[in-house]
Amino acid sequence: MAALLDAIDVKRKMVFELEDTPFACLEAEVNSPTARGGQTLVRLKMRNLLTNAVFEKTFKASDKFKEPDLQFVPASYLYTDGAGSHFLDQESFETHTLGGDALGSALDYLVEGAALQIRLYNGNPIGVQLPVFVELSVAETEPGVRGDSSSGSVTKTAKLETGLEVRVPLFIREGEKLKVSTETGEFAGRA
Repeated sequence: MAALLDAIDVKRKMVFELEDTPFACLEAEVNSPTARGGQTLVRLKMRNLLTNAVFEKTFKASDKFKEPDLQFVPASYLYTDGAGSHFLDQESFETHTLGGDALGSALDYLVEGAALQIRLYNGNPIGVQLPVFVELSVAETEPGVRGDSSSGSVTKTAKLETGLEVRVPLFIREGEKLKVSTETGEFAGRA
C-alpha cells in the first residue's frame, strides 16, 4: 500500500497522486485562519504530469494524497521523427518514445546523446527530467560591437544549436559552448 501524504506536508517539487493522476507541486501556500475553529487551507499550484497542464487548487490541510508509482530512469536522447522523440534507457537498453505533449519545451535543450532522466508512471514513460543546466553551442549571433551599450542593454540574442534563442553578453561568439538553465531558459555562463 502506498503511503498517504497530508496536503499540509506538500512542498515545492514534491510529487503526489490525486484522482489516479500524478502531479508535481510548483508552489504551496498555507493559509491559517485567524478565527478560532477555522480550517487551515493549502493552496497548491500544480502540474499534471500526464498533460503538463498547470493550475491552482485549494485543499483542506487534512486532505490525503497517495504517493504515485513514479520512477526516474537514466536515459540518453537519440533523435526525433514523425513518431515522436526517442530515448535510450541506460539500465534496460530499451527505447522509449515520447510525443511532443509529454516533452513540452524539453526539445529546446536536447542534443543527440544528451543525458537526462525519463519519468515512468506505472511503468509507462510520461515525460523527462532535464538536468538543471545543459551545454549548447552557439549557432548564430551577431558580432558584439565595442561601445554598443547606448541602448542600455549589454546583451544580444544568440541562437543555439537546438533553435533556442537566449540573451547573452556581447563577447559571446558563434561556436562557443554555453551553459543554459533548463528551468529559466537563460544564459548561465560559458561551458
